[in-house]
Amino acid sequence: MAEEPRTLKSVFQEAERKRLAIEGSYETVSQTYQEDVAAARRSYEECVQIIDKISLFSTNESLEDIATSDLPYLLVLYHVAELLQKVSTRTSQERKELLSSVREAYERFLHLLDSYSILPPQDSKLFVEYTEHPTTFSTISTKDANARRNAKIANFKAEKELKKKLEYMRNSPRYIEDGGDEEAVRELHLANIALSVHMTFQGLEGINREMEVLWHAPIPLPQQTTIDGDERRRKESIDNDGHSEKLDVPLQLQAGFKGPLLSKEGKPLRPFTLVGNRQELQRGVFRPGHNLPTMSIDEYLEEERRRGGIIEGGGEASGRQPEPDEDNMEKADAETMKAREWDEFKESNPRGSGNTINRG
Repeated sequence: MAEEPRTLKSVFQEAERKRLAIEGSYETVSQTYQEDVAAARRSYEECVQIIDKISLFSTNESLEDIATSDLPYLLVLYHVAELLQKVSTRTSQERKELLSSVREAYERFLHLLDSYSILPPQDSKLFVEYTEHPTTFSTISTKDANARRNAKIANFKAEKELKKKLEYMRNSPRYIEDGGDEEAVRELHLANIALSVHMTFQGLEGINREMEVLWHAPIPLPQQTTIDGDERRRKESIDNDGHSEKLDVPLQLQAGFKGPLLSKEGKPLRPFTLVGNRQELQRGVFRPGHNLPTMSIDEYLEEERRRGGIIEGGGEASGRQPEPDEDNMEKADAETMKAREWDEFKESNPRGSGNTINRG
């Protein structure tokens, strides 16, 4: 016997129970919490399928054409978006894809309300601003710091007032769905929709801010694998001749760097070290972090002296005259002649004789 299709009311009530059961939970990363979120989301998505199948809402109708008991179904897409926000992701790419799905659900929710002219003038204006610039939308358009602060305070107060009104209505006998006044119950549902619209615009603004952060987030390096797995893949990539077809890992990845090493003009952006080849790099793996000496100081000075890189003399030693060699008569006669020539030069050219500038 084939199973009878479930009604929209029963599926919606099941989804509401699952959603309310996880509200206020702080164990958002636990497996049980994520399973409960997925179960509630599936129930609401089943509601969406039933609503589309029976064509519950139509663009040719107005708000007055919607029965009071059907008003809660307008919030199904909003609940789908809120539950998607709670899904845990592992990478920034997965988070970006998830946020795109959240955005789509929020947009479908607003388009549905706009088709029934349910949005008040202020929210209709925000919706127009969003449709024109969805990825840069913000409920606080001004750049002035004080104005932004005041706008945030106004948003917070509006949210607080809506929640306070909704809480009062839910606790009043007039607004109880079963047996309550129909007009009062209708007002309760519309108040709940108004709060959801307010939270939707806040959510869309939050998506844009988070997306901006995610687009500027660095790309994570590949996850580390086990040593056995790396060794096995290394052996598989080497043929019988010992030749490997696998390309060497770039040096910037080995050092954990992110981004290019050189700018477009050829200027280095990060410190790096050039090596001759991979074998030379491997030989230096177990060397100490500092460079060891290859010769003593005396050996270095002797080598520099041989190459002519050391200039000796100067200082006090430059003023010392070598002792004359009394046995070398030729050198002594040369020194005597040099001294005589210098004395004759001084007699012929007295001090100041060449200075004619200051003479009258």
